[in-house]
Amino acid sequence: MRRPRQAVHLTPGTPRLPGLRPAIAVDLIIQAPALESSVAESIAGQCGAVSLHALDGGGQRAWRLVEVRSPDRAAEACTRARCDYALVPPGLARGSVRVVAMDMDSTLITIECIDEIADLQGIRPAVAAITASAMRGEIDFRESLAQRVALLAGLPVSALAEVYEQRLRLSPGAERMLAGFRVHGAKTLLVSGGFSYFTGRLQERLELDATASNTLEVDDGRLTGRLVGEIVDAEGKARHLAAMRARYAADGGIVLALGDGANDLPMLALADVSIAYRAKPVVRAQATYALDYCGLDGALNLFA
Repeated sequence: MRRPRQAVHLTPGTPRLPGLRPAIAVDLIIQAPALESSVAESIAGQCGAVSLHALDGGGQRAWRLVEVRSPDRAAEACTRARCDYALVPPGLARGSVRVVAMDMDSTLITIECIDEIADLQGIRPAVAAITASAMRGEIDFRESLAQRVALLAGLPVSALAEVYEQRLRLSPGAERMLAGFRVHGAKTLLVSGGFSYFTGRLQERLELDATASNTLEVDDGRLTGRLVGEIVDAEGKARHLAAMRARYAADGGIVLALGDGANDLPMLALADVSIAYRAKPVVRAQATYALDYCGLDGALNLFA
């Protein structure tokens, strides 16, 4: 059974973890693909950091600013510098992460698969408009999914292979992020409102522990425009995350979730630490942290 979160109000940009109390001083992580040391030193000065240390940032340049005394200045300073930032408690440890859950489309991978499938059908603008509206939270996800899938009726299954082989690309830093958490024993969950054709192949390719997604109905080698089985929507994503917590983190440890769209919000809300990855404004506003400039491996730098 999951322990309840502490009813404490934390500085924006700090995780809500069981037992965590607001610290007198927190550390500030700053990172971007290109961030000069002189800029890092300037931000450290503005935020009153006791010291700063360069991190092994992988695809980005990253620093930990230790014990910042003016954390309220971080947002303005980092916005000017065009870098990602996070106020983190010093004890937030990578080895404490037990579950890493992530969305697929526009999070683990760079594309929206259904939009690319629609492109092969010559109906990309219509489908993409519905996708964008759903990800902003303007229309119900289930309704939008049914509308979009119906438009794919008649498309040969071979189109899915074309999208996977020719158009699907991992987001920058994806493999490094997964390896960085996996080495400490974290279990991984890919949960998507997209399609099992893609999640299954990514699971095998990336050695993910579990996936959940929607299954397209096929008849005589062509899509029927319908789904079969469980519908994985926003609440479905949250249920699968809760199951992973119960299995791998019931006795403690951190559950981390990453997503970009409105249908990720229930899942992100269940996580101890949530990251909005190049996300819609509604998601950035509710997540613990945001990565707008860095690749997915920027998540590693938030944990000591």
